[in-house]
Amino acid sequence: MNDRERFLACMNYQPVDRVPQWELWYWRETIERWEDEGLPADAHLERYFDVDRRDGVGVSVGLVPGFREETLEETDEYRIYRDRNGVTRQEFKTKGDLTMPKWLRFPMETREDWETLIKPRLNPESPVRYPLRWEEMKRLWAQRDYPLSISAGSIYGWIRNWMGFERVSVTLYDDPDWIQEMMDYVADFVVAVITPALEQVDIDYALMWEDMAYKTGPHLSPAMFRRFMLKPYKKITSCLRDHGVDLIFLDCDGNPEDLVPLWLEAGVNGLYPLERAASVDPVEWRRKFGRELRLIGGVDKRAMAAGKDAIDAELAHLTPLLYDGGYIPWCDHLVPPDVPFQNYLYYVYRMKEATEAAGTL
Repeated sequence: MNDRERFLACMNYQPVDRVPQWELWYWRETIERWEDEGLPADAHLERYFDVDRRDGVGVSVGLVPGFREETLEETDEYRIYRDRNGVTRQEFKTKGDLTMPKWLRFPMETREDWETLIKPRLNPESPVRYPLRWEEMKRLWAQRDYPLSISAGSIYGWIRNWMGFERVSVTLYDDPDWIQEMMDYVADFVVAVITPALEQVDIDYALMWEDMAYKTGPHLSPAMFRRFMLKPYKKITSCLRDHGVDLIFLDCDGNPEDLVPLWLEAGVNGLYPLERAASVDPVEWRRKFGRELRLIGGVDKRAMAAGKDAIDAELAHLTPLLYDGGYIPWCDHLVPPDVPFQNYLYYVYRMKEATEAAGTL
C-alpha cells in the first residue's frame, strides 16, 4: 500500500499492510539537543526517521496580512515584542527555559478593534491565501500517493488568541451577541476560503484547531459550546463533507473530554494530540466514544524521556488501538528537549515494530 491508501484504510477501519507511521513535531530546542547528540544538522527529518509522507494544500486561513512584528523592549534576560498575531508578549532568554511566554496585551479589546484590526485581515479574497503556483500544484497532487490535508480554521481558539483568555471568558457573558457575531463570521470566512480548493483538489482530510482545555477540563461548558459554537462548526464540517472530505481532525491540548460528544455532533470525527499528562487515555476514549472518533497521538512524552522500559510499556498499552484501527501513534504534543536522542531513536524503532505487527494484509 502507498501512504495515502494506508492512511485512508486505517482511518476507515479497513485492512492495512501496517499502521501509518507519523512523527515530525518537535520543539526547536529538542532538535538543537539532538544535533549535539548525533542528529545530522543537515538531515531531512522525514527521510532520516523514515516516516510516512503527508502534506497540506497550503491554503491560508490565518490573518492576512499578519501584524508587523516589532521589538518593544529587550534586555539580556528577556525580549518584549508584538508578534504576527498582534499579541504583545515577553519571552525569556535563559537557555533551557521552556516556560510559556508572559502575555502582556492582545490586539482585540473592543468591537472597534474587531472591525478595524482583525476583520480586515479576514478577507477571503486576499490573493496570497492560495499558493502562487496553484495550478502546477494541482497537477502534482492529482498524481500523489500520500494523504493531503486542508486547514479548516478555529471557532473559539482564534478569538481567544486575539482577545486573551480572560477577556473572551468575560465577553461570553457581558456581550454574547458580539461573540456569536465573530464566531459566525469566522465560519463563513473559512468556508469562503477553502471552497475553491475543495472544488479543485481531491483532499483526504481536514485539520481544525482550538486548544480550549486545561489539564482538568475545557475552557467553557458544554452548554456554552452548544449555544455559541455548534452551528458555526456544522457550517464548516458540512462544507467539507459536501466536497467529499469525511475525515475532520481537531487539535486540542489539555483534557477536552466533556466536549467530545459535541464535536462529534458538530461533524468533527478525529482528535489529537491526546495529552497523557492531562489524563487523556486514547484506549479509554475508544471504549467511551467508539469507532466514530478517530485518534492520533497519545504517546506519553514523559515515557520517551524516561527510557526504554517506559517506552515499551507505553506502546504495549496502546497496542489494542493499533489492531482496532482508526488510530495513529504519535507523541502527545511536540517532543520536548528532555527526551534524549537515543531514547527517541528507540521509540521510533519500537513504534515501527508495533505498527508493522498490527498489519492485517
